[in-house]
Amino acid sequence: MQSSAELRNLLNRIDHRGYPAYKDTKGTYQFPGYVLSIDHVQGDPFASPSKVSVHVSGKTAGFPAELYKSAHQRIALQDELTRQFGKKAETFAFKAKGSGKSGLISVSRCYQEVLERTACRLNPGNGDIILRMEIGFPANGRTINARELEKILFDFVPECVKSSLFYKNMDAKRLRAIIDLAEDQQYIREMLPKMGLCAFVADGSILPRESGISPRPMRGGVKFKSPAELEVTLDLPHKGKITGMGIRKGITLIVGGGYHGKSTLLKALELGVYNHIAGDGREYVITDDTAMKIRAEDGRSIQKTDISMFINDLPNGKDTVRFCTEDASGSTSQAANVVESIEAGTSLLLIDEDTSATNFMIRDELMQRVIHREMEPITPFIERIRELYDDYGISTVIVAGSSGAYFHIADSIIQMDRYIPKDITEYAKKEAENFPAISGPETPAKRPEFKRCPRPGQAFKGNDRIKMKTMGREAVMINKETIDLRYVEQITDSEQVTALGYCMRYAQKRVLDGRKDLRQAVDELEKVIENGSLAALCESSSSVSCMAVPRRQEIFACFNRYRGLKI
Repeated sequence: MQSSAELRNLLNRIDHRGYPAYKDTKGTYQFPGYVLSIDHVQGDPFASPSKVSVHVSGKTAGFPAELYKSAHQRIALQDELTRQFGKKAETFAFKAKGSGKSGLISVSRCYQEVLERTACRLNPGNGDIILRMEIGFPANGRTINARELEKILFDFVPECVKSSLFYKNMDAKRLRAIIDLAEDQQYIREMLPKMGLCAFVADGSILPRESGISPRPMRGGVKFKSPAELEVTLDLPHKGKITGMGIRKGITLIVGGGYHGKSTLLKALELGVYNHIAGDGREYVITDDTAMKIRAEDGRSIQKTDISMFINDLPNGKDTVRFCTEDASGSTSQAANVVESIEAGTSLLLIDEDTSATNFMIRDELMQRVIHREMEPITPFIERIRELYDDYGISTVIVAGSSGAYFHIADSIIQMDRYIPKDITEYAKKEAENFPAISGPETPAKRPEFKRCPRPGQAFKGNDRIKMKTMGREAVMINKETIDLRYVEQITDSEQVTALGYCMRYAQKRVLDGRKDLRQAVDELEKVIENGSLAALCESSSSVSCMAVPRRQEIFACFNRYRGLKI
């Protein structure tokens, strides 16, 4: 390790030289109170910014151990440190001038959800902190402007570190409130199964968002109020007593007119698998964290998935126990999504009628009479939904706006009326008596087989240079193969997509062997992440990208949509 003075001298020596001379700065340097590490230097001022990290010892940082004694507390604290560092860094961004990305100072941008990220990692054993950022090393054209970099490294970065990574300089009361909120959210999550619930929505929550492209709460949005029949009270460790709507395990139907808040409620439940920051409006919307949003996904790849629970006896004789296609229909894709969710260990399915395949969801009485059962290869979801709960313990929440067929089998029916929920179970059940119920299947479904054992693709064997590119939240490209994740709707951050790309690459090179089944492979990946953080998926400490931890369910979803997967 070198001193900060040696770094300053080095910058003086390389000033006005060609841009590649910046490579000489790579290394670690002792600054007052922290160590600065220049991990990767960009090739030119127009390339991806240089990767720089700051290491602060636990003793110097001084954060009390009680703020990070559990995983959810630590993640909440890391999230807040990242936000504070980023807020301060924004005030200095591009104040150092130059061409290309010169003067950029950036750290992961955190949104409404609280995620574990590579941007900031606090060691739970000793309190040491690593914060990773990107800096655009300044240049005039392609000539080094070391004076501007000196401003960044010796003036701007120290200010960011001082204000966000030293406990003595932070708002202790605010930090305590953030940790208390994380503890309360975790308490609700742990109480759900004990109370027979799969989700909880607190009274006073603001579910509508600012706009379709903004995750922030709508100003003046209608506050949520639970119907009396579904109201439950929780006594949280810090906030105390809180009331709200408990969605019970089983089959729940959400109905109502258009634009009355059905899909808004479902969206809040989808993202309730994550904790949210204070002020989001959904801080106390907590969902079973294994929940999966299911939809039709025309055109997706399906590889040897057992969809025989829903589809059998295809006219072309195609095998549905090990079903394969490169271009799935709406019904086969939705069937595969349900079965793959079971394989991933979900306990709750979330479905919106608007994004579902109609022939997968239902066949009404008239259609059953005209087209006899033996002529239809699809067993619709309505005929399996009760079986999924009774035999597999999987609950379902469905948003429906046009079909009342699910009234007969729903355990609870909630009507959204101008964003206010009403329990209409008794009334809807009574009305449903005047209409024939859809007949169920004659025999229960055979349990799906989960014996898919992926093996590494030929492109990964002995190849250390695997190209990877993240395309927002929609896709990740590995070599020339694009994994389409547009319809994996609970991915909330592009950094999760980057992490999924690294999971795929790591698994191809170190996990998949043709003997482990997919569940065992994902188990191994989760252990790698748990034991060494996401950074363990990268080839070296200098190549750690900006990543956020994805759920187990999204790792499965990524595997299942990878057309290059060999099974």
